[in-house]
Amino acid sequence: MRYVAHVVEIDEADDPRVDDFRDLSRADRRPDRPGGRGLVIAEGVVVVERLLASPYPVRALFGVRRRIEELADATAALDVPAYVTSADVMAQVVGFHLNRGVLAVADRAPAVPPAELIGRARRLAVLEGIGDHENLGALFRNAAALDLDGVLLGAGCSDPLYRRSVRVSMGHVLRVPFAHLESWPEDLKLLRDNGFRIAALTPRADAKSLRDAALDEGRVAVLLGSEGPGLTEEAINAADLAVRIPMASGVDSLNVATAGAIAFHAMSGV
Repeated sequence: MRYVAHVVEIDEADDPRVDDFRDLSRADRRPDRPGGRGLVIAEGVVVVERLLASPYPVRALFGVRRRIEELADATAALDVPAYVTSADVMAQVVGFHLNRGVLAVADRAPAVPPAELIGRARRLAVLEGIGDHENLGALFRNAAALDLDGVLLGAGCSDPLYRRSVRVSMGHVLRVPFAHLESWPEDLKLLRDNGFRIAALTPRADAKSLRDAALDEGRVAVLLGSEGPGLTEEAINAADLAVRIPMASGVDSLNVATAGAIAFHAMSGV
């Protein structure tokens, strides 16, 4: 079997070398929580591989032997420890049984300034109030699949590097550039100053149909709001146009990640 260069056997759950992976089920101890140590945690072979290929500096891996062996090629040149243990010890450290059998932890990469991301982009998603980590992760996965250039996070959005968001995105949050808009919705002016047309996605009846909005033309940013209330009036008023997805009678809305995927596809022109 091939191994990474620094395989380290862990026999005891209280070994301090795996503290980065400890008590992930306890909200007050989570290393990836806002206000914590700001670590990025990937779980499962596929997501760990995407973390290894990302700009996030990897600190260590932790998993059962079979999963660490599966990552041999991806980690061959990696100068970090790969901690190998049993499933039982891993469950004691992590705080639950991890079916995927491997974790990796990394430090955060430097934040991208919004103006830099906007300046090099043609198609962007702009999010307001997306507080649900699974919806956020799904939106990033959709943005990657439909080749958006990045995501801008407005008021009320959760941290896209929270472990659940990383997992639901299948690691694509690690490759889709994102930036935070500090003044909301005033910072939407940065988009307009760079020649973007801003389309607010809303179910209201007076909005233009998505099929007539020509979102595949020019530089376009689509605004998406939270589940339930959707975009605020302030955000809709700051956009250039309001756009709706036509739906069958009796259905007034879609999950935000689903709506995002439809809008992102319309932006592609495919």
